[in-house]
Amino acid sequence: MKHVTIVVPQCEVNMNSIGGAFEILTGADNCWRNAGNESRVAVQIAGFTSEKGIHQGYFSVRPNDIRAIGQTDLVIVPSLFGNYKKIVADNQELIGWIDRQYKAGSEIASMCTGAFLLAATGLLDNKSSSTHWMSASLFKQMYPAVKMVEDRIITDENGIYTNGGGYSFLNLMLYLVEKIFDRATAIFCSKVFQIDIERTSQSQFSIFHIQKGHGDELINRAQLYIEENIEEKISFEKLAYDLAISRRNFDRRFVKATGNTPVEYLQRVKVEAAKKELERGRKTVFEVMSDVGYADDKAFREVFKKITGLSPLEYRNKYNKNSLKYPR
Repeated sequence: MKHVTIVVPQCEVNMNSIGGAFEILTGADNCWRNAGNESRVAVQIAGFTSEKGIHQGYFSVRPNDIRAIGQTDLVIVPSLFGNYKKIVADNQELIGWIDRQYKAGSEIASMCTGAFLLAATGLLDNKSSSTHWMSASLFKQMYPAVKMVEDRIITDENGIYTNGGGYSFLNLMLYLVEKIFDRATAIFCSKVFQIDIERTSQSQFSIFHIQKGHGDELINRAQLYIEENIEEKISFEKLAYDLAISRRNFDRRFVKATGNTPVEYLQRVKVEAAKKELERGRKTVFEVMSDVGYADDKAFREVFKKITGLSPLEYRNKYNKNSLKYPR
């Protein structure tokens, strides 16, 4: 019997990640028992508070007292909302509890932005982690020792699991079901709950946000030039010269300010512009490619797929508003 504890931190949490985890694990156990097996998991929800209001008080969760739990086999940290630095400061007792559980032999899984709380334990240092793509930049600032993998849906390293954003926690739960039970049970759950079991990347869902809050005015000027000239062949040697800085210092300051090299930044700006055009569906892939400054079809496809996980044509067919059909 594996004991699973879904923790409730002292902050705003995603109710669905708590309820969804509970429902999928108990559903998997029901399936397992219906096949003639003995129950394999006991799931409880626990925290340092007796009741927690969620989503502006419309919902509430009533966790068990976490202090009464001696040892658990798997700790699940739900998705969080709010000021992550404050969340960490307000949950030091829970962070210490998670750390002790892992060192006593428990496995730990974080959902989406729950990775901020897990990383505060230090257990993710020098390990891979995923989180919601919108929070990845802040996560890297707060936890530079963690190897952030922004495109991954799930990471699994030394008994520590993380997953990407939003409802991709469902994929993490299927992954854990397969580890706790077996592949057949995970497939059964994927069909019952209608979850795509093969989803592995969140790249196609990410939106590139222009990083401008860094305070380096020279790099802001460089970014503005790149964004206003994406259709041109930009020479970074010339751009650095025009900004009266050496190319080496330009590259160093650009990476420090944005987290990307100038070439990576240019590629991401081009691809984000291309995505918007492909979503509108008014132009061909070739026309969009030309609009964002690519003359080589092969190079455009390679960069686009590297960043989004899809080819330009696949992305257009999937997200073009004219191809989205809903039942009437």
